[in-house]
Amino acid sequence: QVQLVESGGGLVQPGGSLRLSCAASGFSWTWYSIGWFRQAPGKEREGVSCITSIKGTTDYADSVKGRFTISRDNAKNTVYLQMNSLKPEDTAVYYCAKYSARYSGTPCGLGSSLYDYWGQGTQVTVSS
Repeated sequence: QVQLVESGGGLVQPGGSLRLSCAASGFSWTWYSIGWFRQAPGKEREGVSCITSIKGTTDYADSVKGRFTISRDNAKNTVYLQMNSLKPEDTAVYYCAKYSARYSGTPCGLGSSLYDYWGQGTQVTVSS
């Protein structure tokens, strides 16, 4: 049974930092990319970042480039999203998701249709 469990969300002031974690189980971790998405109230789900398996190639939405960093610890089956210089517009529920296709050497993408299993989400609120 595939499971993805996010943690690390919370309330932070503008300019602050948070690190989100996504612990995965129930599938061959080595072969699948993982993505982070977010959804703010009244808005569509947005791809934030992704990281491939094996090579660890990454991609970021323009809105978070230079501020967020994705990484993975294959020994712990965990992906992290380090978020720095947070802005009020980063406020959203953040989800991690498993890529549906097994890794074949191509970069990961940020379209939600590319992913087949999702975590329950963790709330991030950036406010003074």
